[in-house]
Formats: sequence, C-alpha cells, structure tokens
Amino acid sequence: MLNSNAMEQKGSLVNVGMERALALDIVQVVEAAALAAARLMGRGDKDGADHAAVEAMRLAFNNLDIDGTIVIGEGERDEAPMLYIGEKVGLMATGSFPVDIAVDPLEGTNLVASGANNSIAVMAMAEAGGLLHCPDTYMEKLIVGPAAAGKVDITAPVKTNLAIIAMSLNREVGDLTVVILDRPRHTELIQQVRDAGARIRLIGDGDVTGGLAAAIAGSGVHAVMGIGGAPEGVLTAAAMRCLGGEIQARILPRNDADAARSRSMGIDLDRVYLTRDLAPGTDVLFAATGITDGEILRGVRFFGGGARTHSIVTGAKSQFVRFIDTVHSDEQRGQRMPIIRLDR
Repeated sequence: MLNSNAMEQKGSLVNVGMERALALDIVQVVEAAALAAARLMGRGDKDGADHAAVEAMRLAFNNLDIDGTIVIGEGERDEAPMLYIGEKVGLMATGSFPVDIAVDPLEGTNLVASGANNSIAVMAMAEAGGLLHCPDTYMEKLIVGPAAAGKVDITAPVKTNLAIIAMSLNREVGDLTVVILDRPRHTELIQQVRDAGARIRLIGDGDVTGGLAAAIAGSGVHAVMGIGGAPEGVLTAAAMRCLGGEIQARILPRNDADAARSRSMGIDLDRVYLTRDLAPGTDVLFAATGITDGEILRGVRFFGGGARTHSIVTGAKSQFVRFIDTVHSDEQRGQRMPIIRLDR
C-alpha cells in the first residue's frame, strides 16, 4: 500500500519514484476540473462546462512538481488558449519530473450539459516519450478486461472475439455486455454483436469511461467496441496499462488531411496498435474524477460549505488502484481550504 503522507511531501524527490511522488497530486488536477464542470451540469452549456474544466485543470497543474508537456490536449495552439498540444505545465523547477501528459478535462461535454451519467475529468502521465503522440482523428477500438487481455484480436470477427471474452470470463456470450457509441457508423457492428447473442449498452459519449468499466470487475461491462476518438484511445491505453486490461486499435483518418497529418506524426495507418504501443512508458499514471454519476465513479455532490468528489488513481509500475472519496471545503479568497480524503 502506498504511503499517502510520503506522496504529499514536497521535499526532495530525488530518491522517490514518480508514481509514489505524484499519484495524489494528479488527483487534485482532475478533482479541480470536475468541480468546475459540475457547477454547470444540466444547464445545456457544453462549451461553458468544457471551458470551466480546462481553466481549472490548467491552474491546478501549477502546483505539480513536474516539467510537463501536453501531448494530448485541447488541440493545437491556435485552436486552444490553454492545455494545447506542446504546452509546458508544472513548476518546471530543478529536479522536477520531466513528463508527457494526456488530458481530457471534460470527457462527455454533452453528458454534463444534459445532466446524463458517466462524465469524467481524466488525465494520464508518463515519463517523457511514454505516451503516443496521437492525431485528433478517429480510432477503431477493442477494449477488454484482464481476463481476456492477450487473447482477443481486433482483426477477427466480432463473434469470435465475443466467444473468447465469454470463455475467459467463464460465462456465456449471452451474459456479456458490450459498450458501443451510439452512432450511425456502428449500425453493422451493433447487428453483429446482437447476432452473436451479446447484450449492448449504447452510450452517447464517454468511451474512456467504458474502457475503465471493462477493466474493473463488477461493473457489468465486459468489452468496448467501435470507432471513437484517437486521443481518448491513448488515455484508455494508459488506464489499461495500470489495470491489466487491453486495448487494440487502428487509426482511421477522417479525411486526406487527417491521413497526411497522421503519417507526419509517424503513425502507421496499416498497423494494429496494442496497449504498450499507445502507452509505452514505464512510469504510467492514470487518474479520473467523476463529474456526473457513473458505474465506476460517483459524480460531484455539492453541499453547504463545500463539495464531495470520487476519484480513481492507478499506476502501471506497482499496479496499485486507489479510489478516493474527498470532501472539499469552499475556497475563500483564492486559497484552497483543507480537504479530507477517505481512501478506499
């Protein structure tokens, strides 16, 4: 079990591993984004909620003892005023950890706007070079939990993969639940899954959340299939590295410009990317905080004088998984008040 007191100390980090030094610090980053976005839940303002989450996450990075580079963020510099690809974040002091960072301050903007379930604030961190620099395009994904990791094949028929997943879990295909984004492009996939006899949970947004659910026993989700965002695929890969699950993926450019940009970034459009291709780092950390309620994380709950958040943080090196229930006191005059963490 990690020593939380050691992780929160801000002294010399020379002899302390990145995972141990930064695990709880990165939780504060996703907590800040979740708290900001949750204030706008159900107001129909997805852009406003996203902007609030981005601003809060960017500010929170200033407290981390890292020399960080955003490799997956809100877009190119001319498209995003902060958390843009290539932006430097953190204290950037002598001895700070050099890291690459992937962020989605608000995964599920439409979910927050409508007050629907499964919206999260999420980030991944690894040593420099530890996360694939991935274009903002589409990605075909197959995501499974630890039991089926190393056994499925994204190039195989859907029916075959479902049979492998069922066998790995010692259950029938009819007992499986597959998460698929509710998009017209998935009409054929949905029919194939139904023909195989498995159940389907269609979601409007949030396939990182679906991947988390597939990797955590008891969630009721056994696989994620279909085409979603490539940046979200890298975030999911970081989670799978830490949780023992697997993602297999193929980059699917939306147009010729996407294809050219992908190739310029070194992406092989004919390659099947595995978990360690997308998140090859040794010191990979993943953290997420619920904004609205979901299968894995509870949403932000406000009360008189503060709020309560529910987060997950996990690391690839030691394979620890920690759920954190945090009570936040209201901020006064810009100063963060004491918090109470109930580790679970």
